[in-house]
Amino acid sequence: MMGNPALVLLLGALPLPLLPARVRSAWMLALPTGALALLWLLPEGRTSQFTMLGLLLEPVRVDSLARVFGTAFCLAALLGVVYGLHVRDRVQQTAILVYAGSAIGGALAGDLVTLFVFWELTGLSSVLLIWARRTERSYRAGIRYLVAQVGSGLLMLGGIALHVDGGGGLRFDYIGASAPGGLLILIAIGIKCGFPVLHTWLQDAYPEATAVGTVVLSGFTTKLAVYALARGFPGTEALVWIGVVMACFPIFYAVIENDLRRVLSYSMINQLGFMVVGVGIGGSLGINGAAAHAFADIFFKALLFMSLGAVLTRVGTAKATELGGLYKSMPQTTVLCMIGAASISAFPLFSGFVTKSLILEAVAEEHRTVVWLLLLFASAGVFHHAGIKIPFFTFFAHDAGHRVPEAPLNMRIAMAMAAALSIAIGVAPGLMYSLLPFPVDYAPYTAAHVVNQIQLLALAAMAFTVLTRTGLYPPEVRSVNLDADVVYRRVLPAAWMHGQRGMAGLHDRMGPAARSGLSGVGRLLTRPLRMNGPLGSAWSTSGMVRWVILLLGILLLLSYV
Repeated sequence: MMGNPALVLLLGALPLPLLPARVRSAWMLALPTGALALLWLLPEGRTSQFTMLGLLLEPVRVDSLARVFGTAFCLAALLGVVYGLHVRDRVQQTAILVYAGSAIGGALAGDLVTLFVFWELTGLSSVLLIWARRTERSYRAGIRYLVAQVGSGLLMLGGIALHVDGGGGLRFDYIGASAPGGLLILIAIGIKCGFPVLHTWLQDAYPEATAVGTVVLSGFTTKLAVYALARGFPGTEALVWIGVVMACFPIFYAVIENDLRRVLSYSMINQLGFMVVGVGIGGSLGINGAAAHAFADIFFKALLFMSLGAVLTRVGTAKATELGGLYKSMPQTTVLCMIGAASISAFPLFSGFVTKSLILEAVAEEHRTVVWLLLLFASAGVFHHAGIKIPFFTFFAHDAGHRVPEAPLNMRIAMAMAAALSIAIGVAPGLMYSLLPFPVDYAPYTAAHVVNQIQLLALAAMAFTVLTRTGLYPPEVRSVNLDADVVYRRVLPAAWMHGQRGMAGLHDRMGPAARSGLSGVGRLLTRPLRMNGPLGSAWSTSGMVRWVILLLGILLLLSYV
């Protein structure tokens, strides 16, 4: 247990609030660096086991899949620390370390109980990065975010109980979705991975976090979910189509969105869709593609969020309608943002080109023509909204008249580090491929692949140009766009208020006899709750777990209202 790199960050976060500012900065830089070094000192196949309450737990399990995600999380933690060195908020700094350590612990978990502990800890620690902005909007968004995270944890707990009760065991390996326990675990992972309809917490909460918080949030929760899918559900057919929907539908919302951090949140779901497809395809190429693209996405998505965070720090807004012309004041941030845009758009010589192509190749080898064409459409769409829209409306477009200093030095250093990683992966893909779980027999830089990708990007750029020149491109307007979250933002509150008014009116119109009869019905309904009722008798452990999950789930739904 003491050889767990997660503990370097988790235990290192304990004295952090007590340290002076300069010592605190050095300490924060040392922790993720030390965790990364320890991770690579642990030999392949290393496990750590102990027994607690009769359960055999395996808190550390090092294999190639765990190592690639653990490495990405350590590097993401280091980038987040560097990016936030100017911040003096002890709560936010501590939350970054605990959050990153929890993600690393989840990636190294060899049993489902350890996974659950770190699964919950990621949700509880990360909400502090949203509340750290200290606004009414961030508080409300944080509450909704926390409900989603706790809901995921409840489903995970119930799924683990059913999985073990069905003879599945505690070891965190292939689970599958054929049994009820596995299905609950899949849904729990789906919440944090941003499955369709379950995704609304992401674009709701991430843009409300602090500039540093959004960067850190982008690197851990969703990628830990991808890791859990790759570990527990490889080759699950349903994931192929879930991933296709995830890759395609955010494009339409991102095009009309005015808040550019929300645009990137939708873009994150789009990229997660590619990873989910890779896991669904399974096999060595599919899992390699999902792991490689998750690794690369952590850094180019962080780079884009860093760019907008720098703009938010200097200008005070990330709304497209209020930005433009910033290339004059922030030229270095502009260049770094364009590197992130090129990476997410899969330009040759950038990271997305050599990682996303693994997934497309896995789909092609399975002869999934429809899936391949839809992912091709999604690739063009991400270039449209993340590759062009983000840098264009932020730094070019109309000149909004902002004349501000360049981003703080530590922010630029962090962005340069993320940009260097994105370029290094694209220029030397062998470095990335050597980390992957399975041997890679794939060459991304073939003439056909390069030409086809350049043609795709050129056509997408031409479409954007034509639409903007002809005035057909959706205008940037000051609004909040709702998708599936309209259910709990509008429909459920309206239905609740309407029901309350109706019940109050009905009670006022009742006579004494009717009210007495209603009280009798109430006593009848509460009889099972008495000591001699069915709910007062002894229950099995599995039955209690099911009821606890149901009741807490009802409370979570009511908290939305």
